Amino acid sequence: MPGYAETVAMSGVIAGEYARANTNLYDLGCSLGAVTLAMRHGVKAEHCKIIGIDNSAAMIEQAGHYIALDDGKVDVELLCADITVQNIENASVVALNYVLQFIAKDQRLNLLSQIADGLNVGGALILSEKICFDDDEQPLQDKLHLDFKRANGYSELEIAQKRSAIENVLIPETESAHIARLKQAGFGQVIRWYQCFNFVSYLAIK
Repeated sequence: MPGYAETVAMSGVIAGEYARANTNLYDLGCSLGAVTLAMRHGVKAEHCKIIGIDNSAAMIEQAGHYIALDDGKVDVELLCADITVQNIENASVVALNYVLQFIAKDQRLNLLSQIADGLNVGGALILSEKICFDDDEQPLQDKLHLDFKRANGYSELEIAQKRSAIENVLIPETESAHIARLKQAGFGQVIRWYQCFNFVSYLAIK
């Protein structure tokens, strides 16, 4: 995924900026724990806890191995759970990287509202998504993304298989739709801090 490494690294930097002492940080849809670990090493505030949540038991198990090998000092808890029904409490930072796009559209606002409700005032949501464009920019962005895949060794078959696998599963939306929903959920400020082709990252502040 173009820009993924930068998104992970900056999630740690942003966590360091917005984490507050005696609060929780959440990595929702934590997968193998890359963002969890980046946050762990970025946090400077005392007595914080990072909670990584994923609905795949295999992912949580593997993430646990990586966490155990890591020398970070911040407490980490990993949960195998559905993020759409998980309570967010006393949070200063929440990461939701490339996850919302796999949540049903009619559940996205509820999830973001749940996150906003659980964030303390001044808390930050890191939201990374694949977006679509509502003008003639989309074909160019698609072409550049395909060129990126080919340049990184993907065969035409692999590209076709990937497209088939995510069709009707990953449902991107426009930037304006994302920002409007974030505002509706309770976030006062939203900025786009990173973009690589149609992959973007936002910082939403409560």
